[in-house]
Amino acid sequence: MDEVPLYAPAGEGAHTFLLVEKRLRSTDDVARALARAAGVRARDVGYAGRKDRVAVTTQWFSVPGIAPDRALDLALPGARVLEAARHPHKLRTGHLRGNRFRIAVRIGDAAAVAAAEAALARLERAGMPNRFGAQRFGRDGANVERAQALLAGDAAPGDRRRARFLLSALQAAVFNDVLAERASRWNRVERGDVAVVHASGGLFRVDDPDAETARADAFEISPTGPIFGTRVLAPAGDVAAREGAVLARYGIDPGDLRAPRGIRLRGARRALRVRPQAASVGRIEGGLELGFTLPAGSYATVLLHEVLGAPARRDGSDDSVLRSGVS
Repeated sequence: MDEVPLYAPAGEGAHTFLLVEKRLRSTDDVARALARAAGVRARDVGYAGRKDRVAVTTQWFSVPGIAPDRALDLALPGARVLEAARHPHKLRTGHLRGNRFRIAVRIGDAAAVAAAEAALARLERAGMPNRFGAQRFGRDGANVERAQALLAGDAAPGDRRRARFLLSALQAAVFNDVLAERASRWNRVERGDVAVVHASGGLFRVDDPDAETARADAFEISPTGPIFGTRVLAPAGDVAAREGAVLARYGIDPGDLRAPRGIRLRGARRALRVRPQAASVGRIEGGLELGFTLPAGSYATVLLHEVLGAPARRDGSDDSVLRSGVS
């Protein structure tokens, strides 16, 4: 998997952007290793998003006060620095355009290969549900339970980045349940929806779904679900009632949210669907290789589920997944 950056480093400034290739290492593992090697605090190392541990991935990090030449010579466990250039600011979460994937899949017969090719083409044309992947929630959903305890008043972890990640897992669980409530209607706008305009990111409430159907069919707009918080545009009518019921199941009252001290929980709206880009299928021995780009925050495991009909296991033990790598 290759990260597609939102912007290139400027070539000058107090921080250095590092393009790092990692293998069997989490993003946090690499960030801590970079901090130790550079002699800075772990929280001063920036990155745009977390990448899978069980894969070969490339992504950008920022480290303050280290020269690019020195950065290129850093020895990191399970990782290596490919490029380094200066930039004025720290790299922040969300500062990426998307991710490019290349995943090899073991499929035993020609009919299954043809079906996978057709499914990927359909997703590129019509989109797929924008669920969060199971890896977001931790082993046995533990991240969600810990986040609920945080909102109930339990002490937050000393690492604010960890606390924010736990709360984001709870936000993701709520979003997935709201998406599930839509059943097959996730690709159509309804009265009361908050829709997103993909070109601009702007949001608006849908008052006349019939008038917006053509724009939805053209993938100009999509319905959204809640990333709950204190500053989230709320839907109306039946859509609001369904979202409210899901939030209540998790014990969340949007009007009375108390995030742990020092952590903002403003929230957002997330499109219920996403469309893969630059999709490709190549035949390899024993199966095929899927290539595709997804916007930031969308999950390749969800696409695999939609294409293959069964989710791939994170430990690689599922026979459907042969390997993953960078494109």
